[in-house]
Amino acid sequence: MPTVHVFARNHINTDEIIPARHLTTDIEAELARYAMEDYDKDFVKRVQVGDIIVAGADFGCGSSREHAVWALRGAGVAAVIAPNFARIFYRNAINNGFLALECEGIVAAFQDGDPAELDLTGGTVTNTRTGQTLRFVPVPQFALDVQQAGGWLEYMKEGAGRGL
Repeated sequence: MPTVHVFARNHINTDEIIPARHLTTDIEAELARYAMEDYDKDFVKRVQVGDIIVAGADFGCGSSREHAVWALRGAGVAAVIAPNFARIFYRNAINNGFLALECEGIVAAFQDGDPAELDLTGGTVTNTRTGQTLRFVPVPQFALDVQQAGGWLEYMKEGAGRGL
């Protein structure tokens, strides 16, 4: 069961997600070593594959770097859940097959380290420690298809194979 990492502050920007000084590569495994470094230097020591970030509003604001998504995905983060996202981060997430889920009240529903159950089909996230379940904005089917394919380029390659 995934663990939740809470970053409750609003307006966490892309430079906090992946500092500009580390933008020397596009290799996710390398970027992952520095994910959230300027916000929480120990995050990469705690995060496990499949974990979830719960964040405050306007997550991913700032510059339009895909590296922010790549760093989180490379660190093993399965999804970020926030009340809302900066539009460019949200679109970069979709394009890269990464889940950015919009959910009101999410920060108040979780504490750092809580276990969570994510139901994409049902559109819910449950704090299994407290039993509280919240509904998130449904993920558009095309975004789920892109996510399943592993990103926009992979999705388009698959589509080309199907005659799309």
